[in-house]
Amino acid sequence: MARPRKPLLSRERIVEAALRLVDAEGLQSVSTRRLAAELGVSGPSLYNHFTTKDEILDAVADTVVGQVDLSPLDGGVPWRAALLEWARSYRAALSDHPHIVPFLAQGPGRRPAGLRMADAVFGCLVRAGWPPAQATRIGALMRYFVAGSALGSFARGFIDDPSAYDPADYPHLGQAHLLAEHRQQVDEGAFDTGLTALLDGLELRFARLAPTGDGRP
Repeated sequence: MARPRKPLLSRERIVEAALRLVDAEGLQSVSTRRLAAELGVSGPSLYNHFTTKDEILDAVADTVVGQVDLSPLDGGVPWRAALLEWARSYRAALSDHPHIVPFLAQGPGRRPAGLRMADAVFGCLVRAGWPPAQATRIGALMRYFVAGSALGSFARGFIDDPSAYDPADYPHLGQAHLLAEHRQQVDEGAFDTGLTALLDGLELRFARLAPTGDGRP
């Protein structure tokens, strides 16, 4: 019997299947038994590629982060424009896979793509003249902001029934039932408003830096 041209199982196939499960049903849906069933293999065969479920989720998380465009951070544009473009790409990647965000929020750990992104953000800021301690804080701040914005939809939290917003109880929510219909516009607009305000504040802070900042906290 001829051997198959492609291996029955690979790290890539496992990660792809796990990401599909996370996207469809959330983190709790991923188990080695469920993945084996999805892939049509025996459970133990997964351990030839990953030793634990968390290793699989690490690879899934890193695959998502690997979709983020880091090129704006390479020094070709000013730091503010670089952070703006990178943050938009980062949010787009997370918004496509919101169920993985809580796992990603734990930090990059040993994930190569996550570490490359942290290195690129830090390098961009230090190269621009930010003291290292502040560059670290800004990197953390940006991650908090972007990840938080991708965790859920503000607009989707409102139902499209106008009767739910009795003006006697909620005098300022007369148009709240329209938010869900315009979810993308509302949520993306909120993100861009917050991102612009954040960068405006950082730009003012940067202007106040001493020319020879020593990087102390």
